[in-house]
Amino acid sequence: MGRSRYLITEPDIPHFLTCTVMEWLPLFTRPALVDILLDCWRYQQTHQSLSLYGYVVLENHLHYVAQAPELAKCVSNFKSFTARRIIDHLESKGADLVLERLRFTKRAHKADRVYQLWQEGSHAELVCSEAVMREKLDYIHYNPVKRGYVDCAEHWRYSSARNYAGQEGLIAVDRWG
Repeated sequence: MGRSRYLITEPDIPHFLTCTVMEWLPLFTRPALVDILLDCWRYQQTHQSLSLYGYVVLENHLHYVAQAPELAKCVSNFKSFTARRIIDHLESKGADLVLERLRFTKRAHKADRVYQLWQEGSHAELVCSEAVMREKLDYIHYNPVKRGYVDCAEHWRYSSARNYAGQEGLIAVDRWG
């Protein structure tokens, strides 16, 4: 889990997780890059028993509530796989300025790579009760509303708010409650 003090201590219980792009670069304004995230979660749902309860993808970070038998490994795999795919995409599109920022901000101990996409850690927080789950899902779903991006949570395309409003979302979630 990187150098974060927030550890996944009980993988059989849901955790609230956050992944943030280095320098808070607004990469997820590009739909193709969000598709990489969603495809990875779909794969993990099918092949790694990931239960995804809620998510939101904003321009430079994402939040999600999930659990899996090996959740720490799922998070690590998610960040590694999506970083590689996103960097490949940026290289193919000639996004040299963004790539230069990701190279410049790479941590020195990351000697095995040229770029670093994600900040270290995932700020994992145990979701230990019904009340905490509701609080985290509300936080996730109302984040775009609070920022003034949309008036209604279910209007944010890259969120599970639609799933909870009885609409079809971009990815299936395990609805809580």
